[in-house]
Amino acid sequence: MVMKVNTLLLSIAVVTAVQAADWPEWRGAGGQGVARDSGSLPTTWSATSGVNWMATLPGRGHSTPVIEGERIWLTTAIETKATAEEAERRLKDNTGDQPLTLLAKVSLRAVCVDRASGKVLHDIELIDQPEPQWAHQLNSYASPSPIVENGFLYCHFGTFGTVCLDTATLAIKWKNTELHVMHENGPGSTPVLWQDRLIVHFDGSDAQFIAAFDKATGKVLWKTPRSGEMDPRPQQRKAYGTPLMVDIEGAPTVVSPAANWVYGYDPATGAERWKIPYGELGFSMSVRPVADDQRIYFSTSFGKSQVIALDYAGKKVPEIAWRSNKNAPKMSSPLIVDGLLYYVDDGGIVTCVDSATGEGIYKERLGGKFSSSPIHADGKLYFCSREGVVTVLPAGKEFKVLAQNDMGSPLMASPVAVDGLLYLRAESVLFCIGKSD
Repeated sequence: MVMKVNTLLLSIAVVTAVQAADWPEWRGAGGQGVARDSGSLPTTWSATSGVNWMATLPGRGHSTPVIEGERIWLTTAIETKATAEEAERRLKDNTGDQPLTLLAKVSLRAVCVDRASGKVLHDIELIDQPEPQWAHQLNSYASPSPIVENGFLYCHFGTFGTVCLDTATLAIKWKNTELHVMHENGPGSTPVLWQDRLIVHFDGSDAQFIAAFDKATGKVLWKTPRSGEMDPRPQQRKAYGTPLMVDIEGAPTVVSPAANWVYGYDPATGAERWKIPYGELGFSMSVRPVADDQRIYFSTSFGKSQVIALDYAGKKVPEIAWRSNKNAPKMSSPLIVDGLLYYVDDGGIVTCVDSATGEGIYKERLGGKFSSSPIHADGKLYFCSREGVVTVLPAGKEFKVLAQNDMGSPLMASPVAVDGLLYLRAESVLFCIGKSD
């Protein structure tokens, strides 16, 4: 009964933009990492045992797949490396000291995989970008995840452009390449759909704003600059967060984490409703908030990392309920299940706290390094590491490692759980995991 009540409350709090598809967006329907129709899922498997099929993908990418009907869609990038002379010329423009990938051009693509067989059915070029901005070696040019709704696939590639693909005809319905920022590390923010709008973050080192496209035409409907005071250093102004739609006092609100501030916007007009400072430097986040009927939870990522809980119940402007600077993730998004908040930091420390108070329940080491965001499905928590190991824990207050499954390929994308199957995307491989013997 508790599970049913909490699920109902969650559906009230979070404005679910996309529901029809089996797995319509990053972190599933509602974007919170909770699988609604996962069925009975496997606990143990390996790269060679319990795998229904393995699809070899063109190019590489970190985006999470989406599923509609019998088709799995994901984005990828085919890279053409720059020559030594080109790289030397372009590195003069680099303002940071991070390891970079420099390309002569990149082909940004949508790939369709048959759900039953794993056969690659379609490989469609959406954008051909010469001399793209550099990207961090932990990133890819296809890191933002697509959204699928009613036969249309929305693919966002940051400053390189946004495309809507008709999945039946395979024709590009629209393409918009008007909006640009300097990402510094490559694109990272995933969009969110709300009614007729596709809402996207653009938080670069040079400019910071949020914008909405008309999902039918690609026209920019509104564009709102970030209004919060910024750090004087350009590198500390960038961010890669993804918004979450939350109903606050009866009003659908875009909850939008950016550098140094979290904002609330009217999704219809882009008008800023409120903004709340982190209190400490926070930037370069690639997280998406989660929410229940009382609070919104997120990490401030790089800088002085914190996990922050915003109390919004009964308030027009949320207030900070609690915060913790212990083992706050820089890349991985949190997960909330039945009053417990889970998160894993980059170094593999998983933390479980009481979502109302922030009081610690457990803190344990999983091993490995983490960028991927976990999911909850079939009463279990699935955490994917950059070393390619999927750690399975039970949901609840007891820490117990049910299994650690080595896929042999780094995992940056989040897991997908549908109809008793897990889908795991490595850079150039997609695994379909069935029940083990």
